[in-house]
Parts: sequence; C-alpha cells; structure tokens
Amino acid sequence: MKRNVQQHGQHFLRGRAFIAELIGHSNVRKNDTVLDIGAGSGAIAGVLAGRARQVIAYEPEPTANALLRKNMQRNDNVMVLQEDFLKAELPDVSYKVFSNIPFHLSSEIVRKLTSSAHPPKTVYLIVQKQFAQKLIATGDHFHGALGMAIAPWWAVRIRRPLRKTDFTPPPAVDTVLLELKPHETPYLDRAQQAAYVDFVMECYAAPRFYAAAGGDKNKRPSTLSPAEWVRLFTRFNSKKK
Repeated sequence: MKRNVQQHGQHFLRGRAFIAELIGHSNVRKNDTVLDIGAGSGAIAGVLAGRARQVIAYEPEPTANALLRKNMQRNDNVMVLQEDFLKAELPDVSYKVFSNIPFHLSSEIVRKLTSSAHPPKTVYLIVQKQFAQKLIATGDHFHGALGMAIAPWWAVRIRRPLRKTDFTPPPAVDTVLLELKPHETPYLDRAQQAAYVDFVMECYAAPRFYAAAGGDKNKRPSTLSPAEWVRLFTRFNSKKK
C-alpha cells in the first residue's frame, strides 16, 4: 500500500539508476554511515546500501515500514527504524545524511540536524527549490531566518536541480538536491549557537527588536550577510555584559 502523499508531503524518485546518479553527486563513501529520513519503501536506502558501510532508515508509518523491512531483507547493512526522526536520538558515530524528505518537514529536519550536539558530516536533502534558496546565505536574494541562523556553521549550496518528471507523483513545485556542509572554520563558537539562533529568529519576527539590537535601519534582516549578522550579534552581546 502506498502512503498518502498529500498527508506525508512526499514524492518518490523514479528508478534506481536515477537515484544512483544523484548519490554520485554526493560525498557518500564506502566507509560511511548514512541516514535516510522518511525512507518509504526503501528506494534510496537500497541504493545507499551498495555505496556505504551502514544505512539507518527512518520510516514511522507502520504499513510503509513493514514494506521497507521486507525490501531491505537482503541488505544486512541497513538498519530500519520505525521512529519519528524528529523525536529520535541521532547516532553517536560519524554519519552523513542523504534523503528525499517530506517537504512540509524540511525546516524542522534541517533545524534538528544543524543544531545537534553531534551533527552530521554532510547533509544531502531533496527539497523544494524555494526552500533551498532561502537557506543559501550568499547573493542578493531573500535570505530566510533559518538560513541566516545556520550560516555561521554551515555552507549551503544546490548540487543539482531536479525535474518534476523525476518523481512519482510529480510535485507541483520545483525541487533540488541541497547540500549542507560544516565550515572548516565556523564564524562563531558552537557554544554560542543557541543564543545566536534565538537572536536571529527574534530579529526576523520583531522589527522593533531588530532596531533596538542595532540593526541597520536601511536594511531589512532578510538582506543582511552572514558577516553582518555575526557583527550585529557580537555587538548586541557586548552591550549586555
């Protein structure tokens, strides 16, 4: 039985060959542990099983999970979990992520992965193009609050655009393969992450707070660069001391 796509906000990729091609755009290697979030029947997990040392596949829906377990019986290196990924504990080993996630959970999944005390080495997610663009911290386009909140620690880029015909059923929106990689040298210490994220979110939500924090009155929060955000946060913190 197929899952209710509207309920789960998920569209499935067509064909193992195409999935293998997409994984070829990643840095997944044979010694890696890789997470597949919202694994469905295991189309991605099955291909990852031939590319990585271990695959951890999360699928909370009982019927889909049963099918996933059946399909993965021949893959000894695939661990199937019937868990809500957003409530699950992340692995305590080095890991990467490659997943076609439910679109409506994109923000929550990115937030969980990037704010973890034990974050992934690299993240590859199939997401809506509009969502991806808001996460990218460079350029003159609109920068979303989440994108600016993770920018001091994560480099974000689109690895490849996808076509509607790459999915079944075809989505109504444009989609991309998104990559998130930790900066070799973060802009801020990770110990400041929670305070910085709260600061950015408050500035986006409350123009008065942004102004009181010293934000440039000629620039909206969505137009600031990561460097400008870090300077604003640093000045704000220094005034509190």
